[in-house]
Amino acid sequence: MSEQILAARSDGPAAAGRPIVEAVDITKRYGPTVALAQAGIMVRAGGTHALVGRNGAGKSTLVAILTGLQAPDRGRVLFAGRPAPDLSDRDAWRREVACVYQKSTIIPTLTVAENLFLNRQIRGPGALIDWRATRREARRLLENWSVDVSPDQPAAALSVEQRQLVEIARALSLGARFIILDEPTAQLDAAAINRLFERIRALQVQGVTFLFISHHLQEIYDICDTVTVLRDARHILTRPVAEVTTQQLVAAMTGDDVHLATAVDRPPLPADSPAVLEVQDLLTDGVTEPLSFTVRRSEVLGLAGGGASGKAAVAEAVAGLRPAHGGTVAVTGNTVPSGSVPAALAAGIGLVPQDRHREGFVPLLSVAENIGVTAPDKTRSRGFIVPRLRDRLARTMIEALAIKTPGPELPVAGLSGGNQQKVVMARALASDPKALVLIGPTAGVDVRSKQTLLDAVDQARADGTAVLMVSDELDDLRICDRVLVLFQGRVVARMQRGWRDNDLVAAMEGINDDRN
Repeated sequence: MSEQILAARSDGPAAAGRPIVEAVDITKRYGPTVALAQAGIMVRAGGTHALVGRNGAGKSTLVAILTGLQAPDRGRVLFAGRPAPDLSDRDAWRREVACVYQKSTIIPTLTVAENLFLNRQIRGPGALIDWRATRREARRLLENWSVDVSPDQPAAALSVEQRQLVEIARALSLGARFIILDEPTAQLDAAAINRLFERIRALQVQGVTFLFISHHLQEIYDICDTVTVLRDARHILTRPVAEVTTQQLVAAMTGDDVHLATAVDRPPLPADSPAVLEVQDLLTDGVTEPLSFTVRRSEVLGLAGGGASGKAAVAEAVAGLRPAHGGTVAVTGNTVPSGSVPAALAAGIGLVPQDRHREGFVPLLSVAENIGVTAPDKTRSRGFIVPRLRDRLARTMIEALAIKTPGPELPVAGLSGGNQQKVVMARALASDPKALVLIGPTAGVDVRSKQTLLDAVDQARADGTAVLMVSDELDDLRICDRVLVLFQGRVVARMQRGWRDNDLVAAMEGINDDRN
């Protein structure tokens, strides 16, 4: 795709609104690293504007500048044509813009009302907090913006979807009418995504403008009217979404075409391929009928379904993250004790968990320490960790998965989201597992990182690993030889490679049921 920067035409649906925010000729450096080079964006009022790009393209830096967390080295930010507030005036910034991050800022130990009015509670006589008035105002705020939760509800009990809506309501109560949504669908199922999109459209009618950041390109076409692409710290294009094909968008993000692995690209599995992972009559949380399946050597079996389907619970039970209420899990004929991650690891099961931040890595430990934790045989001698061996293993995995890091000693917290996910995959592969359990392995990563991760899975498969792929993303499932579709805790469809997208999605939504 041409490198020329293309301004959005004036005939798009959002073009009728005035610019609500403009970032012009933004340059930002962190030491020798150029995070943004004369980049910019213009978002018109009343629309939903997509910001896309690979991890490291500059999106996070641009968001930090648009929200007043960072000052550009050069360039300027304007809100409705007015210069942005001084960085020290946080209240003025909150009246202009808010960001709902992928990692929620809601405090779980507080109630919804306390989160909504944190540090600005309503005061009564003697400057004491008037909790009754605070809860009353919280209830009014939630009703005004159609957020169906109780102000007295503990925030810890909120779903991901509800936390996002509470954060949006909090931002709107401060006066902001420009909301940045950073990967808002990464932890939502299809039904919750549809509800979120309905709320976005309703809020647009009420005068709210959104900047939507996502690695799920189909969502860009579903909810956004304009798209801006960043690549290598530079602005590449801004165009109406209707004028850009998916392939053009991918090419703008990567600079070249990306080919994702699929099962139809490889020969069928040999008939004599031995069983590796055997699950028999498994019952666990969210599973309503005993589930049995076998994954053979060099086979990829998919488990698909919505958020309440039970697919993640099945995978977690197989990998020891949660106990099974019945049934057995065996690897190469050896039964694996239920509810024990160490036992599953010792049996030869590698895991990429659903929540990388809580279960996938330790942020303050180095890349090498995180990767080596699953492979003591490769990193220890006479029971002691040998840094030389640990770093050698880490460098091998860093090269294999193209992890962008200055070295194995960097804390994982210092990596981008896509590279953090690569570390989680490296940790799962470091022990040379017999069976690999992957739960949403490419959620929240860019298209190039997705290609790297899926290629690594395909290489593990080619080397003889049995893979259980648990996902509702079609790109992940296309690598599968077979897919079992779960709906409300039971298998409702079994599909062989070559399935049609429409049939799979229909089964995931509970429309089809081929058990009869």
